Amino acid sequence: MHQTVVVIGTGGTIAGTAASAADHTGYTAAQIGVAQLLASVPALSGQPLEMLQLAQVDSKDMDFGVWRELARAVDRAVARPEVAGVVITHGTDTLEETAWFLQAVLAPAKPVVLTAAMRPATALSADGPQNLADAVTVAAWPQARGVVAVLSGRVHAAADVRKAHTYRVDAFDSGDAGPVALVEAGRLRILRPWPQGPALGLQALLALEPTAWPWVEIVTSGAGARAQAVQALVRAGVRGLVVAGTGNGTIHVALEAALTEAQAQGVTVWRASRCGMGPVLGEHPRQWPSAGTLTPAKARVALMLELMRA
Repeated sequence: MHQTVVVIGTGGTIAGTAASAADHTGYTAAQIGVAQLLASVPALSGQPLEMLQLAQVDSKDMDFGVWRELARAVDRAVARPEVAGVVITHGTDTLEETAWFLQAVLAPAKPVVLTAAMRPATALSADGPQNLADAVTVAAWPQARGVVAVLSGRVHAAADVRKAHTYRVDAFDSGDAGPVALVEAGRLRILRPWPQGPALGLQALLALEPTAWPWVEIVTSGAGARAQAVQALVRAGVRGLVVAGTGNGTIHVALEAALTEAQAQGVTVWRASRCGMGPVLGEHPRQWPSAGTLTPAKARVALMLELMRA
């Protein structure tokens, strides 16, 4: 019977500390270990949990080396028959990128749940303990699967979750898609299907050192956009460019010309939107693929993995 939940710590605000309990912003992230975090949540006492401190980083500084080790650790954990699911404690800044990366690489048949906090562990009203308890509930839920994020009682699919506010406790949403489920008094109310899809697989990651993963950057279109940024990136050896376009993925004429030249030199170009919600619809005259509903940050990850697959 699947019972054990493996909890992997990577740092973030949920493990952060501040000098004052009233300080919600002037804290230092990634100070408390995952064992101490779990011990601070009485609701988790007696539950079959395993702990692994894989990293201790502020998620703004997340890197591909941690991603590769995290993917490997998650893959090992979900392969064990006694494991119901995995919880990953993470910082909020790049949580959506890590979630999408793990879903695209592993597409796990068991739940892999990222959770985080907007306030440090030392805050008077810290949000981390409840988020952690809810994450373990989701990871142990028999019908759950795929990579999700659990914050403020909402279960967000990896493809849809995004940080939508700079400091509020309920900083995350899923755009038009809405959450997969709600955590209510220790139980789940399911609203739509769990994440599924094809998996890139670990082999593509393990075949290359993280420093050799394809270099992809985001360029933003806006009033007065100039070609020089694209040209500099091409000269530096960038492999892919995601354009955060205006509106429905529209691109300033000067930037479009530079991107056309970049494509001629072998750089792959994708279109996303800098809008907070909505897909990029329709064909572009240059046949640059749409990132669909993916945010520019997630489209960057998806294009990197696509180039790795090629």
